[in-house]
Formats: sequence, structure tokens, C-alpha cells
Amino acid sequence: MQIEINGSDRTTLRVFHLDLPPEAVERFTVQAGTGEWPLKYALGAKTLRNGFVDVVDLRDLDKMGLSSYLAQAHNAAGADFKADRSVLDALTGHVVILPPQAFDNTSQTLTIAPQLRLIGTYGGAKPTPRGPKLRSASASGLTAQGDPGAPQRRGSLWTILALIGAGIVALLLLAAMLR
Repeated sequence: MQIEINGSDRTTLRVFHLDLPPEAVERFTVQAGTGEWPLKYALGAKTLRNGFVDVVDLRDLDKMGLSSYLAQAHNAAGADFKADRSVLDALTGHVVILPPQAFDNTSQTLTIAPQLRLIGTYGGAKPTPRGPKLRSASASGLTAQGDPGAPQRRGSLWTILALIGAGIVALLLLAAMLR
């Protein structure tokens, strides 16, 4: 199985079931000091950031359930996620959760090994803005003249040079007074 990773993706969460005996999970999922990392090889990943890989022993979640964990810890949301909640909560063993940051903004093609079974890809919850919608003319892109295409007026080069000149004159006067 192959999966395309878009390096500019900021929302897609990927959940894999890990088909290994419990005693082999740590060796498979933890990057060794020598750089060897069976999980990275099993994903066929060019780039994988260890700090963003979440390996979960589903027994540790107790009554919480994987779907609740994904919603709370990873902001999983969307129609696909809601449809898969019962499937996610029925899993046993270990899962590997890969948020988009795990791929370090690198576009790549993953070639998934048999030890990993893709359970689903889920979008993150959209952030809600804090406070009410802005209603002023400037918030909607209108200038004082009301023309949305009109350029914003900025200080001219001559104004900037005059201010710099005035600052230099003030410094010279101050230096002359302190002598």
C-alpha cells in the first residue's frame, strides 16, 4: 500500500494499527542510538520526526477509548472520524498515530509494510476564532475612500528623510549643549 504525503498538509492525522506482539513494539517503534528505526523503514518514510510519533498501548487508555483520545489529544474531527469511532474503539494492541508534523513538511510517498495497517486518516478540528467578528470598514479591506482596490497611503521617502534629518540636528544640538 502506498500513501502520498503532502508536505504542506497541516491537518491530516493518520492512524495505523501495529500488528506485532507486545514485547516487540518498543524495539520496532523507538529509534535506536545508532539511527536504526524499524518504524520509519516500515512506513517507507524519507523523513519522520521521532518527537511527533505517538505510539499508544490501547490498554493504557482503559475506558477512555481510542476515539476519545484522538479527539482530545489530536483534535481529530470530521465525518470520517465520526463514522470510524466504533472501529477505533474496538481495536486492541498498539496503534501508531502520525500527525502531519511527523513528516516535517516533506512531501513523500509512503510504502507501508505489512506490520502496519492504516485504520484511517482524519482531519483536525477547525480552530474557532476568539471573540466576535470584526465589523469595521478597515477589517473588510475598505480604505477611507471606500475603494477596496485603492492602495493604502504610506509616508513618502521625503517624510522619512526629513524625520531622520531632524533627529540628526537634534543630536548635534544636544552634543553642542553638553560641551
